[in-house]
Amino acid sequence: MLFLLSKGKGLLLALLKFGKPLISMAVTVGAYALVYPWTFALGFVALIFVHEMGHVFAAKRKGLPVSAPFFIPFLGALILLKRHPKDAETEAAVAIGGPMLGSLGALVCFLIGQWTGYEVWYALAYVGFFLNLLNLLPMNPLDGGRIIGAVSRWLWAVGAVVGPFVVWYTQSFLFGIIWIWFLWQMYKQFFGKKKAQPVFVEGVYEAEYDPNLPGWFLSGQSHRRELPFTAYCRMDGQHVAEFQWEPLSFKGELEINQPCTINSVSIVQVGSPDEDRNRVRFTVRLEGEAHQADNYYVVPTRVRWRYGLMYGGLALFLGYMMWVIHEMGLTAPQ
Repeated sequence: MLFLLSKGKGLLLALLKFGKPLISMAVTVGAYALVYPWTFALGFVALIFVHEMGHVFAAKRKGLPVSAPFFIPFLGALILLKRHPKDAETEAAVAIGGPMLGSLGALVCFLIGQWTGYEVWYALAYVGFFLNLLNLLPMNPLDGGRIIGAVSRWLWAVGAVVGPFVVWYTQSFLFGIIWIWFLWQMYKQFFGKKKAQPVFVEGVYEAEYDPNLPGWFLSGQSHRRELPFTAYCRMDGQHVAEFQWEPLSFKGELEINQPCTINSVSIVQVGSPDEDRNRVRFTVRLEGEAHQADNYYVVPTRVRWRYGLMYGGLALFLGYMMWVIHEMGLTAPQ
């Protein structure tokens, strides 16, 4: 019975972890199936999934925790990094993983089309090549903008110039918003005053307390008490603030997903004490200011060349494959 319960718990946790991505994926397939043949809709969402998994694999290789892919009908999909990259090289490695694996997925569709003769595979390949090429445009937050950050930030100017033509060609309102946001970010980075971004991290903890403590010490659910803390970075790159609540002899940790200057670590809420177990729950909040390391974009020359060649070579390959399929007249789903 215990074995079955443990297996059931593990299955429940797995369903909770992968349930949302699977549901969002199914909803997205259904949405595309309203417009395109279901075979194309299924294959298209699968290509998006392959692209996102490229980011996941690359992030895992760099030791960065990520969320599962989440699909949004007619917008695509996204994954969330649970910790910021430490430098531009790491960011580029995670960014290029998506177009690399996504292009491979599109190439597999093309080869299957060659083997079977089914036109839907060519249409999937064309769309896959096009979307991965679009993602390589040197504009943040697209993959290309993050890759180019490790090559030369001057190339962001290309994205600023090409952006309007892409908006016109795709007739995409969303892409227009991305381009405007990109211009605003460029202005802030190169010309605007650098303002520190506030950082807030909270955690809920439970500790045993001495029943002889005076009642007022744990009373009140919304009072503030600053705690002594020590900040450090683990070997895996995770930033941590270790704090201590001395009267309860409690030590805890707050993980921070980006480099920041910590201003305070405080208890901001204390729950009602559990007198039967002599335990109390409380909330700790870290407040600070995010900052980007001065050497974030300092990348060795050989690394710049490597990412530049990978970026340019992949873009040329994608453009060539789109031309091949276009010449075959098999770009639209049947």
